[in-house]
Amino acid sequence: MPDAVTQDAVPCAAAVDDGALPADRGGPGFEQLSAVADAVLYEGYLLYPYRRSSPKNRVRWQFGVLLPRNWVERDGPVVAGVSGSADSWYQRTECLLRVRRPDAALRVRVRYLQMRHKQVEAADADGGHRPVGSLRTDDGTAHLTFDEAVPRETDLTVALDDLFRQDVTVPVGAAAGTETRPLPSGAGRVVRRCEEIRASTALTAERLAPGLVRLRVRTENTGRAPDPGAARAEALRHALIATHCLVGGAGVEFVSLIDPPPDLAEHVAACRNEFTFPVLGGPAPAGGDGAGGTAAVLLSSPIILPDRPRVAPESPGDLHDAAEIDEILTLRTLLLTDEEKAEARATDPRAAAILDRVDTMPPEVFARLHGAIRSLAPARQEPSGPVRPAWWQEGGDDGLSPATDSVLVGGVRVGGGSRVRLRPHGRGADAQDMFLAGRTARVAAVRHDVDGGVHLAVTVDDDPASELHTWYGRFHYFRPDELEPLPDQRTPPARPDHTPTPTPSDTDSEGQQPR
Repeated sequence: MPDAVTQDAVPCAAAVDDGALPADRGGPGFEQLSAVADAVLYEGYLLYPYRRSSPKNRVRWQFGVLLPRNWVERDGPVVAGVSGSADSWYQRTECLLRVRRPDAALRVRVRYLQMRHKQVEAADADGGHRPVGSLRTDDGTAHLTFDEAVPRETDLTVALDDLFRQDVTVPVGAAAGTETRPLPSGAGRVVRRCEEIRASTALTAERLAPGLVRLRVRTENTGRAPDPGAARAEALRHALIATHCLVGGAGVEFVSLIDPPPDLAEHVAACRNEFTFPVLGGPAPAGGDGAGGTAAVLLSSPIILPDRPRVAPESPGDLHDAAEIDEILTLRTLLLTDEEKAEARATDPRAAAILDRVDTMPPEVFARLHGAIRSLAPARQEPSGPVRPAWWQEGGDDGLSPATDSVLVGGVRVGGGSRVRLRPHGRGADAQDMFLAGRTARVAAVRHDVDGGVHLAVTVDDDPASELHTWYGRFHYFRPDELEPLPDQRTPPARPDHTPTPTPSDTDSEGQQPR
């Protein structure tokens, strides 16, 4: 992934150049989403250690892959999902938009990677060439055969009134092509080949109520694999990779599908998104928290993202690793040997660019990668009057005692030693929580996280390993409102002199983290 995404191009012939779109018809530009969109486009493009010889770089292109239908469905129809980590032949986005002007227009940009095979060929004595896996020229430079990728994108703009009258379908494929570059001293040549990609995108608009529209964007691979039984690596030559789209316009605003306004929740629930996940783009409104509401642009991604995703400002550039952590990957890249770096440079130009950036990174830039606090809870006013320091200030965790602290649950004081019944909520609970619903447990400690939340560490009564878990400190964690106090329990003493305050860490002394 090019950059860590946090919460807070070579165009096809049919592409419309940004500068050619009238400002009053195109609406807000997609530039504010360009970094995030590129992060999606190059997700997992080349994984550390960025070398062809690495086994994990032999299984690439895992997100938003649209292959020919006859190859994908050779063993039966695909099963639709909400994100694009499974191979498919189509991608369907449905979203809601509010119409703010009678002359509203929509703009859609479809983006993907086209695979390009880089073949190194050595020169023969008779003037011909033969394919080889690698070749080193007289200047000491290594050249490796490898699969690269070329970015493709197509823009289309349509008046909303026109779309109500008739669906719009446009080609978004890419032509085949060959590019040959000779190597120094007549040692050979590098031949890059792309196979043709046939694909289309269809737009459909449906009025749901005055000023409310459901928009559907469906992109399909319309080509056919020459050999439906071929290996995936061969089928990828005819695939759209990391497929996603940006949607904007003039006189329209898009509704969050993650946290919609209450009056639109039913319409949102009826939207069907297959192999993609639409989220609001752009900055949050002034004074807002960035969640829910509406936005002028939308990103439909094969990777699940939050509304209004953005690239961490500390991230200095592309690393092309799924769920990357810039500091760790930068440190590990610095530890590559000279031979490993030479192989990485020969593998792919983007890998070479990563090495160049890491090798020349100024100390002050590297220092920023160590971590960042996006928000801080304010210091708390104690009932008795004095202000307790916030957790990042000295003394912020004074007086906390997980073993003896207690909290009120349904009017009953619960703390270490209390017995409870587990009632996990459906929303925000994971599968393990749900398996424990209705079971009884004993509270081991009361923990406070850095955001001011309270979590109770428990051991399940009928767990045969509960004594062992208690010994080494591995607990299940639940919020107070997910517990039901049992009558046959001791009541922990209240500590009127203590108001729970976040601790410097949400990790207990044994290293276990509350949810």
